[in-house]
Amino acid sequence: MPGDTGLVSTVNLGMPSASVPGAVPVLAPRRPTRKIQVGKVAMGGDAPISVQSMTTTPTTDINATLQQIAELTASGCDIVRVAVPTADDAAALPAIARKSQIPVVADIHFQPKYVFAAIEAGCAGVRVNPGNIRKFDDQIKDIAQAAKDHGTALRIGVNAGSLDPRLLAKYGKATPEAMVESAIWEASLFEEHDFHDFAISVKHNDPVVMVRAYEMLSEAGDWPLHLGVTEAGPAFQGTIKSATAFGALLSKGIGDTIRVSLSAPPVEEVKVGIQILQALNLKERKLEIVSCPSCGRAQVDVYTLAERVTAGLEGLDVPLRVAVMGCVVNGPGEAREADLGVASGNGKGQIFVKGEVIKTVPEAEIVETLIEEALRIAESMQAPDGGGSGPLVTVG
Repeated sequence: MPGDTGLVSTVNLGMPSASVPGAVPVLAPRRPTRKIQVGKVAMGGDAPISVQSMTTTPTTDINATLQQIAELTASGCDIVRVAVPTADDAAALPAIARKSQIPVVADIHFQPKYVFAAIEAGCAGVRVNPGNIRKFDDQIKDIAQAAKDHGTALRIGVNAGSLDPRLLAKYGKATPEAMVESAIWEASLFEEHDFHDFAISVKHNDPVVMVRAYEMLSEAGDWPLHLGVTEAGPAFQGTIKSATAFGALLSKGIGDTIRVSLSAPPVEEVKVGIQILQALNLKERKLEIVSCPSCGRAQVDVYTLAERVTAGLEGLDVPLRVAVMGCVVNGPGEAREADLGVASGNGKGQIFVKGEVIKTVPEAEIVETLIEEALRIAESMQAPDGGGSGPLVTVG
């Protein structure tokens, strides 16, 4: 290293904080978009990228739906969508919208009358699908006026699986060009009626097609964009598809709100969405587990060790980096660079805190010791005079 004096210095780098512009490195600045309000959540402009999910309960079961919304809220969800396929679902919306702790967006297909019902019910937003709502374009003037009167945001949700038949005939299939043309056309109709409080999504199940569609759409206007890979699949496959597509777009500054679509409980969608944003420094990082990959050098059961530490620290809501390392090659270095870490081998583990070895414990006591130290550090970070110092990284 040029200028290396041979000294080792300890530097406080601080945890990334998305709330302070320029405080952390990002791959690209956010694309400028207009800002809209979805209930209490701002979307677009300089607002943080929000995370959404959708309830899986029957909307008619108000208590079950509110319970699931509460679980989503606790997991970090910012906006929740509920399905409204029937008149009974629409009738349940006032109670759900009133009692939910986060903004409720009604998901409307086929029946335009439910759009008006959702607006009247006090929903913070309404998702409309122009490809399958009957005579949708003929109703835009009235929808725009009703939304404007009630302060309701809209999302123009174009889906590959329900594209307008006219566009399918023109392009042959749901190409990026077809989806973008649909979205821009509908946006122009709302804007003709001086309504601008809407976001747009152009979702496809193929990440490559989806990414290209959003790139094209971002070049065509300043609308806030809702990112999503629709019908992404089971948890593992859907996570890979969503992380790939969102990473490609968010790394270019494209995207103002995200929904990870998984064939899994909705709380899992929120967890994945939050992790994607944290990995890109677009959301403040909380608990981060750094652990060894599979490797023949490991001298302890790293898989079990990492899983037990992760389970034991679940729900810890402070910016804390914990390293769980299983050999002497990278272990000591990684452990020292974390807030808390263990370098394991030969039936024991060296426990590091802020770059300093504090103790050596038998392998059987590693998990318990790490959890105890993590909780102690978290408590000190949450104390009035102890927060915000961030992790210490040893360099030299």
